Amino acid sequence: MFSCDICGETVTSEPDMKAHLIVHMESEVICPFCKLSGVNYDEMCFHIETAHFEQNELERTFERINTTQYGTSDNKKDNPLQCKMEVNSSLHSACAPNHLKSSVQSLPKGGALKPKAFCSEDLTESTTFLKSGEKPSDLTKIKGSIYETLCSPLECPFCGKIEICSQDMETHVKTKHASLLDTSLEGCDQPLYDCPMCGLICTNYHILQEHVDLHLEENRFGQGMDRAQCSRDLELAHQLQQEEDRRRRSEESRQELEEFQKLQRQYGLDNSGGYKQQQLRNMEIEVNRGRMHASEFHRRKADMMESLAFGIDDGKTKTSGIIEALHRYYQNGAADVRHVWLSAMVDHFHSSFGDKGWGCGYRNFQMLLSSLLQNDAYDDCLKGMSIPCIPKIQSMIEDAWKEGFDPQGASQLNNRLQGTKAWIGACEVYTLLTSLRVKCHIVDFHKSTGPLGTHPRLFEWILNYYSSEREGIPKVVCTSKPPIYLQHQGHSRTVVGIEEKKNRTLCLLVFDPGCPSREMQKLLKQDMESNSLKQLRKFVGNLKHKQYQVVVVDGVLSPEEKAARRQASQVFTAEKIP
Repeated sequence: MFSCDICGETVTSEPDMKAHLIVHMESEVICPFCKLSGVNYDEMCFHIETAHFEQNELERTFERINTTQYGTSDNKKDNPLQCKMEVNSSLHSACAPNHLKSSVQSLPKGGALKPKAFCSEDLTESTTFLKSGEKPSDLTKIKGSIYETLCSPLECPFCGKIEICSQDMETHVKTKHASLLDTSLEGCDQPLYDCPMCGLICTNYHILQEHVDLHLEENRFGQGMDRAQCSRDLELAHQLQQEEDRRRRSEESRQELEEFQKLQRQYGLDNSGGYKQQQLRNMEIEVNRGRMHASEFHRRKADMMESLAFGIDDGKTKTSGIIEALHRYYQNGAADVRHVWLSAMVDHFHSSFGDKGWGCGYRNFQMLLSSLLQNDAYDDCLKGMSIPCIPKIQSMIEDAWKEGFDPQGASQLNNRLQGTKAWIGACEVYTLLTSLRVKCHIVDFHKSTGPLGTHPRLFEWILNYYSSEREGIPKVVCTSKPPIYLQHQGHSRTVVGIEEKKNRTLCLLVFDPGCPSREMQKLLKQDMESNSLKQLRKFVGNLKHKQYQVVVVDGVLSPEEKAARRQASQVFTAEKIP
């Protein structure tokens, strides 16, 4: 048996081998993938391995599949087409040895081997030698002569070294440039290193380290770009948030200023003048509307100036004798009333042109003071005093602040009341009475104690204030108790008595500064009707404000007690009813 050193084919005789070799020599070497021709066998092998590595591997796979499907070489004889495919596959395999898998990308540009043209004369001569019937022992020499004739010097694509034989060049590349190859080489004992980031296989640890460092540098660059972009985004978001906060604060400041100015106007702290300016302005409006003569205007102006000069109320808004009239009414009528308790004598004062809209606190103080001036128990501290006008009351409160009473309340009103339309409440009334040595205290009903926001505990407390007993007493009880100053948000009134109906319900009797004198004087008539009391009566369902405060007078303070209360007013808190 003879075996072909070119393709590995086996024949049974020497003539068959010669014929077989002639076929090799006469056949033109053609690339099975791109039809390249005109190169020698070694150059074709190198071309297929470098330019068609993937197709070469695929073709070998097909070869193995065909071998499995169609059986051994005996079957190939029966199928010429299949036999032709196998021959081509064998030729391909011979031209592409498995141990050479160098990457095309690793070759330098322009560094590919340059194929040499066949020498037709040498090829013809070699063919003639084969046809002349040389001995089998000379076949190897003939083949070597053919290869030496066909092969031209090869140049290493990496370092430029010249090798005559392709096997020598292959060995040179494997040994000298193995680190530049992409995949492992057969017979190479060097360890392989996989890149953990992209899967590239390297034969040198230092090359792998440099390769991974490039990955990390690229990632750091990308992360740096991401951080820079993120930083810019955060800065923009921060700027937008700051701008939004500035707009919000500006809007809140504007709203707060508007609300503050509204409150200043509402409570008379907008520097728009006080009692005197408002009185003159409203009287001028009345003259312009034809509801007041010019002579009346000048007369009232003169009376006002005199009142302000002496600090005494001119009495034009006062109505006296109402408590006596109520006593008569309840004695002779009011069949639905079981008991009624009335305060000591008190005069009603209503708002005028000068304090309309803001003077209720001052007018209620005048009502309370009018009752104390008629009670001999208070002569010691109020002796020789008259009902002051509103500007005088403002001056008296300022004097109490100067003595050290209620510094917190004074700061809230800028330590100034004269010349303003500032409202006063329970704290200012308490401060003023205490400075006059009138003993009093504030009771705070700070939350609702009944359904629908009502305050039944307030009514029960006032009933207990006026009455010591409820059984075995006459229908009408005229007490010596002073009236009660009643304050809620936005308004104040004076409680002058309380009714207990036959069904045990309670009803307060109050003087309202908003009620004009002409309405109050209807109560002085001998034939007073029940409807006339409508403006005085306040049932539980009529008082639904969130909280109420009352100022109650219960005696006279000694100078020492006054000083103690002045000191206590530094941290004053009202008594709260739970």
